[in-house]
Amino acid sequence: MALLDSIDGPADLRTLRPDQLPQLAQEIRDFLITSVTRTGGHLGPNLGVVELTIALHRVFDSPRDAVVWDTGHQAYVHKLLTGRKDFDRLRTKGGLSGYPSRSESPHDVVENSHASTALSWADGIAKARRVQGERERHTVAVIGDGALTGGMAWEALNNIAADKDLPLVIVVNDNARSYAPTKGGLADHLATLRTKRGYESVLDFGKVALSRTPVVGGVMYDAVHGLKKGIKDVLSPQGMFEDLGLKYVGPVDGHQEQSIEHALRKAKAFGGPVIVHVITKKGKGYGLARANEADRFHAVDKINPETGLPLQVKGRIWTDEFSAAIVRVGERRPDVVAITAAMLIPVGLEEFARRFPDRVFDVGIAEQHALTMAAGLAYAGLHPVVCVYATFLNRAFDQLLMDCAMHRAGVTVVLDRAGVTGTDGASHNGMWDMTLTGLMPGVRVCAPRDAAELDRALDEAVGVSDGPTVIRFSKQNPPAPMPAVREVGAVDVLRDPEPGQGVDLLIVGVGEMAATALAVAEKLAGNGLGVQVADPRWCVPVSADLVSLAAGAKAVAVIEDNLVVGGVGSQVTQALREAGLTMPCQLHGIPKRFLGHASRGEVLEEIGLTPEAIADRITATMQA
Repeated sequence: MALLDSIDGPADLRTLRPDQLPQLAQEIRDFLITSVTRTGGHLGPNLGVVELTIALHRVFDSPRDAVVWDTGHQAYVHKLLTGRKDFDRLRTKGGLSGYPSRSESPHDVVENSHASTALSWADGIAKARRVQGERERHTVAVIGDGALTGGMAWEALNNIAADKDLPLVIVVNDNARSYAPTKGGLADHLATLRTKRGYESVLDFGKVALSRTPVVGGVMYDAVHGLKKGIKDVLSPQGMFEDLGLKYVGPVDGHQEQSIEHALRKAKAFGGPVIVHVITKKGKGYGLARANEADRFHAVDKINPETGLPLQVKGRIWTDEFSAAIVRVGERRPDVVAITAAMLIPVGLEEFARRFPDRVFDVGIAEQHALTMAAGLAYAGLHPVVCVYATFLNRAFDQLLMDCAMHRAGVTVVLDRAGVTGTDGASHNGMWDMTLTGLMPGVRVCAPRDAAELDRALDEAVGVSDGPTVIRFSKQNPPAPMPAVREVGAVDVLRDPEPGQGVDLLIVGVGEMAATALAVAEKLAGNGLGVQVADPRWCVPVSADLVSLAAGAKAVAVIEDNLVVGGVGSQVTQALREAGLTMPCQLHGIPKRFLGHASRGEVLEEIGLTPEAIADRITATMQA
């Protein structure tokens, strides 16, 4: 029987002999490569933490001891070692989540996929247990070097370091990457640590050697140990951590399980906050992943495990269209610069960076800094384009509001993965952005309905210098072109009723939901209703042209791939009421709840955002 088959929980893992662990590690890697290439998921990060995860569960007693992952996409091995081996439906409806999930296991503490939060979670858990007299229960935070570029991690470190007897172990999983290579001063510092022989190993060697020296050996060792700060500065310059007051252990080879165990046991016994610096290799054990310089197979679709090539051709997604559009803008506008938060390739800036390397700024996982830096760039005469996933804009709400909007900064924010994303679950659905940006004075928001409209919107956005502009699109392939039949000021009319029919219903389709709006219109028209469909293009703030168009309709419906509470529909309703228009206004959007992982189509069906479900609700309402 394979060793992995005998592991149903951490207690089983602790019964294995050390000489069996390399075989277990190989079995886990084989399992991951076979399973994740078949389902898609985060492959490279998990191949890199196999020995580290084994060591964690041999040294600590989860779930009595809390292990917090930052971020949770590196927790697949943790799932395997805590009894979850059914990866056949990974990231699909009813299957395992791609992140830790409390509903799956008591071993999962934080359902996190937003980086840099684990240290704050761990600080709170450790302090709560101390207050309750449970000092024997340990807390461990596993944080990647990429996540350490986030400001929240340093806020937590500042507090943890001040608490000298807090029983907290911080494991820095240092693979020199987040999605791509980690950038910045911290990355440079960690790189220096990686290249130096560990202080602890040198000191251990010195203790053994000096102890053999008659009479003076022990005295000499004590003297040398007293000079440890100076020795550490020379041999392993981890002073940044120790100057904060944190005990530092490492660097440790992250693929030597016994070395990691030794370091973790020392940290566990210390009694105060300790950083264990573990050097790992993303994609370890899978040659195709290691050879992929771009991201080491950070996240893969279904691929052929022998070639690494995708099993399905996705075609041009929205990100590809944006990538081409921003390059065209960059060619004619030397003042346009781009900012990414450690996501250069996923947000479509790779070609822009190749063409204009001095005009791209990768700030690391630091969305707050990105937005305020953008305000500074705009003040100094440039037009920055900040490219992030829609869900990550949440982290920079205050900066967009106070630094960009209040200062009327000419900043463009491009939101990829907006709306329902599906398989990555609640934390990755980009469903909040139009509600958040809709609160902000002076912010203009556009959701292009097709690829041609994205080109047009970006051209318009970078021409705005008196306030922020926001463009949002999904992770899907753009819909087929939807040309306007006519324009009413700033509004594109996509469908009019049949000649001689009045407008019983105006459907406002926001972004690519315009395609859904057209499908709904066809169903309702089949029942004899006169239906008009409009794309407001710049949907926030609501234009006077849309209000004028709505004035000719008996009822209005708004369809959006955003939170229905406070979304575009709410703003349209308010604009109509302020104009003295009292016709019914139906809102169709994402309900106010966290959505579980499933395909985008399955989620849309579950929440009733399909053409059939919307048409049925509209019909029922209009007949009532």
